[in-house]
Amino acid sequence: MTSIQDRIRELARCRKAVILAHNYQLPEVQDVADFCGDSLELSRKAAATDAETIIFCGVYFMAETAAILSPSKCVLIPDPQAGCPMVDMAPVEAVRALKAKHPGAIVVTYVNSSAAVKAESDICCTSANAAKIVAELPAGATILFVPDQNLGHYVQQVTGRPMILYPGCCPTHARLTPDEIRAARQAHPGASVMIHPECRPETVALADAVLSTSGMLRYARETPADAFIVATETGMLHRLRKENPGKTFHPASDLLICPNMKRITLEKVLWSLEDLKHVVSVPEPTRLAALRAVERMVQTR
Repeated sequence: MTSIQDRIRELARCRKAVILAHNYQLPEVQDVADFCGDSLELSRKAAATDAETIIFCGVYFMAETAAILSPSKCVLIPDPQAGCPMVDMAPVEAVRALKAKHPGAIVVTYVNSSAAVKAESDICCTSANAAKIVAELPAGATILFVPDQNLGHYVQQVTGRPMILYPGCCPTHARLTPDEIRAARQAHPGASVMIHPECRPETVALADAVLSTSGMLRYARETPADAFIVATETGMLHRLRKENPGKTFHPASDLLICPNMKRITLEKVLWSLEDLKHVVSVPEPTRLAALRAVERMVQTR
């Protein structure tokens, strides 16, 4: 009997499709993917392949980013209801209103944002390169940081650059408290604590290392520590364990689950390939404006 995984891989070959899975996806979805990674890394990999179709297993803004970078490819998301609360907190109208209050300000936008908001931006950033992006902006510039205030607060601390922070956040990361980190340390003495900068400042302050998901993978691989407390969405633990079989990884909290990330299932991936649904597209004027902000980020790296 053909397994669902085999059926997915067979259909992907027939459709000339590449399957991308974010690090927070369900383990079985990560395992069936051609590439796993963070949203921008995945979009770049897809753009570099000769695939005609991209199946993006993540949340909607990630598929939009793939569509921005790969306009000639068909981008599909298995569940179009897989949204992002942080994106919803920053509608384009609110970002335009903030810009109007600060004419001439440089708008730095986290890639966890809609295509429309990226199009209103001067430059994009990831959690991995946000500090570098901000540090290299012209001295004395007024900087608007959209939409994650927790990542923005961390960047301010690292760079010493004052910024006007948009009041958005990731609810999953923001719910993690310092008490939970202390409890995890007590339960796992000696474990190194890796915390994502989307967490609240008072929680981030307790980290041994503040890292993006790609940074966590590198840190776990290169540091001599053999036990880690992982303060990010729990889907990350699957890849960390898979790539580091001799090391131990503990979730900082079992509540660090993004329900939107978990909407994508193997069945939905199969249906997406069978029916070529659901197509994600970005209007060309928006795509070009958003692409400029993304390209500026890439050139700054």
